[in-house]
Amino acid sequence: MKKSIFILGLLLSVSNLIFAQNTFTLSSKDLGGEATINEEFNGFGCTGKNQSPQLSWKNAPEGTKSFAITMYDPDAPTGSGWWHWIVFDIPSSINELVSNAGDFKLNLTPKGAIQSITDYGTNGYGGPCPPQGHGLHQYIITVYALKTDKLGLDKNTNPAVVGYYLWNNTLAKASIITYYQRTK
Repeated sequence: MKKSIFILGLLLSVSNLIFAQNTFTLSSKDLGGEATINEEFNGFGCTGKNQSPQLSWKNAPEGTKSFAITMYDPDAPTGSGWWHWIVFDIPSSINELVSNAGDFKLNLTPKGAIQSITDYGTNGYGGPCPPQGHGLHQYIITVYALKTDKLGLDKNTNPAVVGYYLWNNTLAKASIITYYQRTK
């Protein structure tokens, strides 16, 4: 009996390891548990470098035709959170955005990808800039595997509309969370 339980436990452990390695996963070489001055916004009283983090993903599900990425702060004192970055129509052949790809002027996103308007009212990446003394905010960065190659939207589309189209076309999604608070 003990031998059977041991073998069953071993099989479950191995199967969990195998399945966990094949899940849709998002990672970053730039981010740890907390964002830094490199990612912090430059404006609204913040003086950061406003550099979007490097992001890479793997194990997209079968049928993926494109990707999208969002960065969202649910802790913003707005009643609806704050959208910091929205990129969509990323070709399915791509599995990484390089550091600072969110700088709209540098044109570092893959050909055909669209960076639409954030809650800062600009296109491209707008880093963390929580109100002073508001404590830690969480920033949820999500990659979406989509069942369509194009959302049919443009760079002037607001976050709520992009979110609606993402919701209707998502096959899978993976997220990482980083935190940030203003100290000065």
